[in-house]
Amino acid sequence: MDLVRAVILGIVQGVAEFLPISSSGHLILVPALFGWEDQGLAFDVGLHGGTLLALLAYFWRDWYVMLRTGLADLARHRTRVSAWRTDTRLLWLLAAGSLPAAVAGLLLDDWVEAHVRQPWLVAVMLALMGTVMLLADSQAPNRRPMASVGLRDALLIGVGQAFALVPGVSRSGATVTVGLVRGLRREDAVRFAFLLGTPAFIGALILKSADLAALSGAEARQMVAGFVTSALVGFAAIHFLLRWVRTRSLLLFVLYRYAVAILTLAIAAYRTAG
Repeated sequence: MDLVRAVILGIVQGVAEFLPISSSGHLILVPALFGWEDQGLAFDVGLHGGTLLALLAYFWRDWYVMLRTGLADLARHRTRVSAWRTDTRLLWLLAAGSLPAAVAGLLLDDWVEAHVRQPWLVAVMLALMGTVMLLADSQAPNRRPMASVGLRDALLIGVGQAFALVPGVSRSGATVTVGLVRGLRREDAVRFAFLLGTPAFIGALILKSADLAALSGAEARQMVAGFVTSALVGFAAIHFLLRWVRTRSLLLFVLYRYAVAILTLAIAAYRTAG
C-alpha cells in the first residue's frame, strides 16, 4: 500500500462511517473494485481511530457535561437513580448500550475477519439493511426526544450496533434504524447513534492495539495518513448528516445502498464470466 491508497481509504472511512452506508463494507468493496490487496481488519480499525477523533472533537462538550454531571450526581446521590439528572442517565445508558457490541466483538472478532469479508456478502447486506432502513424511516413515528431514551431503548440500539460487525450492515445505519423503530426523532436517533459509537471505537482500538503497535515504519506512515484523513472527513460527515436529517429522510442513502449492491454484484458476475 502507498500513501495515496491510504488517503483514499481514509476518505472512504470518514464518509461511510457516519453516513448510513457501511464503512466496513466500503473498505472491502473499494480495494476489490480496484484490484488492491485487502488491507486487513487491523488497518481498518486504525482508520476507525480517525473517526473516533472526529467524534470526540465534535461531541466533546456533550461528553464533558455528561462526565462532570455524572461524577457530581454519584457523589451527591450515589445509586439513587431517580435523583440523577438527564445527562447522568444518558451517560449510563450509553454504557449499557455499549455492552452488546463489546460482547460480540470479543467473541466474534476473529471469526468475522476470517469469514465475512467478501464483496458479495457486503452487497447483499447493503441491500437488505437498506430495505430495513427504508421501512423504519417511513413508518416509525419519530416523535420521542433523546431525553426519553430508557434502558430498553439503549440495549436494543446496542444490539443493532453489534450486528454492524457484519460488513454492509453499517453501524450508524443499524443504530439509527433501531432508534427510529423505537420512536425517536430522526435527529435524536442519529445523535444517540454517534454518541454510542464512541465507546465502540475505543473498544475496537484496544482489541487491535497489538496489531497496530506491530506496524512497520512504512505501514505506520500509511496508517497516520489514513487516520488524519478519516478524522477530517469524518468531522465533516457528522455535521452533514445531523443537518440533513433535520429536514430530510434517509431515502437518498437507501438508494445509494441499492445502487452499490447492484453494481458490486454485476461486477462480480462479469469477472466470474470473464
